[in-house]
Amino acid sequence: MLALAVAFALGAIAAGGAVFGMTRPSSIEQMADQIRTESALRDKTQIKTLTELARTTRDRLVPVLDGLGRALPADGTAGPAVVTAADVEKWRKAATAAVEGFADPPSGETATNVARSSLASSVRQIATVVDTYAAARDLTGPARTAAMDLTVRQRADALFTWSVGATALDAVNVDAGYGHQHVFLPTSPGEGELTPDNEPEGNHDS
Repeated sequence: MLALAVAFALGAIAAGGAVFGMTRPSSIEQMADQIRTESALRDKTQIKTLTELARTTRDRLVPVLDGLGRALPADGTAGPAVVTAADVEKWRKAATAAVEGFADPPSGETATNVARSSLASSVRQIATVVDTYAAARDLTGPARTAAMDLTVRQRADALFTWSVGATALDAVNVDAGYGHQHVFLPTSPGEGELTPDNEPEGNHDS
């Protein structure tokens, strides 16, 4: 009986060891888990940095868009404001600085890359809007009217692209645990841009 008990115990130990060996994470799985953890931590840092950049960029571009809005109202209800060459140059410098802020972007998770790419594309579009407006000022007659209309359409596209990026940025902030972050550019009602939700800043509800 003693021999039988010993044999049974040894068999149980051997079987348990076999099950543990088959179920424990392999070195490859452990490495994959470590990579995923490090990637998630790196992405959280990138999200925070990108959000800060978006806020700085928004503050830099608001005066540009306000000036363009006064000079070229989207609804055509107000006459063009007086804009000097110095004003245009100031807008161009602000837009150029905004573009440079998104140069050499790091590679992150897909959702973060989408948010960053959309914001960067919008910034480049706004820089193009300023260039188009500057060129249109030197034209006369129908050519000037057509160029100014093009400027208005380009501005609308740029604002829509920013709204896409801002919406994506809000979503990745919630997923990262930072809560809602609404970094949207000012737009006029009815222009079709995505708008921020009603959740308070920092709220973690999706």
